[in-house]
Amino acid sequence: MRVIGVGDNVVDKYMYKRIMYPGGNALNFSVYAKQLGVEAAYLGVFGDDKAANHIIHTLNDLEIDISHCRQHSGENGFAAVDLVDGDRVFIGGNDGGVQNSHPIILTQEDLNYIQTFELAHSSIYSGMEGELHKLKETGIRVSFDFSTDYNESVLNEICPHVDISLLSCGQLQTNEIKDLLTLVCSLGSSMAIGTMGSRGAMVFNGTNFFEQKPHYVKPVDTLGAGDSFFTAFILEYLKGKKIKVNEDQLIKQSLEAGAKFAAQTCLVDGAFGFGIEF
Repeated sequence: MRVIGVGDNVVDKYMYKRIMYPGGNALNFSVYAKQLGVEAAYLGVFGDDKAANHIIHTLNDLEIDISHCRQHSGENGFAAVDLVDGDRVFIGGNDGGVQNSHPIILTQEDLNYIQTFELAHSSIYSGMEGELHKLKETGIRVSFDFSTDYNESVLNEICPHVDISLLSCGQLQTNEIKDLLTLVCSLGSSMAIGTMGSRGAMVFNGTNFFEQKPHYVKPVDTLGAGDSFFTAFILEYLKGKKIKVNEDQLIKQSLEAGAKFAAQTCLVDGAFGFGIEF
């Protein structure tokens, strides 16, 4: 199996200890897939500053294919993180840095390359909304992380081009989450996943709802928990589809795999470590 993250990368700058860690939804997906033993690639936009060079060196060390990435002069994307009452919270950033001025426009060469993978994963922070139809037209599966930045207009625009939609739903009640996931599937996604923080996660496959409680650990850092949960879930699901595991059973075991891996991620600083001073 081969998968690719297409879109955002950042460094998460922990302001209270002056350490920055590689991150970003699309990049995290690629790294977590590699950690789970799957061949992974990443396609995104780098700057040429210390943050960008650190991310590039990290991905090379992890043997993740970045051969189709772009690099431009300027500041790499970053998010500022602070400690507030014991919780890590995002307090700012630079809106993607060079990715803003040089967004990803997928060429035919890119699409021929992407077509060799089984799944491409992107996110709402990738500036890829206008390019998603190209991913979909390659014929491979497309997944997309909306985080909390969605409304009905955004869902209407994106869901028809996405097979598996991931949404952060910790602020919603259970009945609201079910309504939301039902809407997402009605708009074109074949599967919708809502992460609910300490309540776990919920999946709707267009027919049935499935719920998963988290694996409780004493977290070092919860950053990346949602990305790691999704990565383990979808890889387990795709593997099971190959050998025609019963759908309901497959979703349940995939949810369990996601919860297990997310708990492990919470024991690491940053999304997946590799911090340096800034």
